[in-house]
Amino acid sequence: MTTTPVAAAGPTTERLRDLVARTREIVDRGLPPEPTARLVGERLAPHLGAPDLLTPAQCEGDPDHYRQHVLHAEPDGGFSVVAIVWLPGQRTPIHDHVAWCAAGVHQGEEHERRYQLVPDGTSARLLATGDVVNGPGEVAALAPPGDIHSVRNGGTGTALSLHVYGADITRLGTSVRRIYRLPADR
Repeated sequence: MTTTPVAAAGPTTERLRDLVARTREIVDRGLPPEPTARLVGERLAPHLGAPDLLTPAQCEGDPDHYRQHVLHAEPDGGFSVVAIVWLPGQRTPIHDHVAWCAAGVHQGEEHERRYQLVPDGTSARLLATGDVVNGPGEVAALAPPGDIHSVRNGGTGTALSLHVYGADITRLGTSVRRIYRLPADR
């Protein structure tokens, strides 16, 4: 898989600046990954679907692959805020993440398949543990290990989601820790 290009941040909105400030308050508490992701997700939810959250340029997709717009990266590397635009049929491979993540749907819907890595003799395989369809305003909180999933736009229109990662993805180049090519259920 080729990496999905990351678009530059560009201008920001007052609502986005408020989300960043509220996220910073949570991250600065220094809590473990799971409660941090959950609490950041709670701060993210009220902003989802608001027409003044993103600029028009931050809602632009790419016909070749889902598009990431980095909206903010903390100078100390503590977190990043990314808008991901998914045109119909676009998807990720099965993957996990380098850090905790809170992801919320701003527009459309995202179809997520979650997996568990299970031993299989001298190797391992992926066991599908659930399918979730997240609609506008819904938030998922993920924390490694055990955050293996794939995401796709299974709808007919554009989907847009906001992701807050517990790392500076402008420095790392991606939020993905590993892409799984093991046998997978379903």
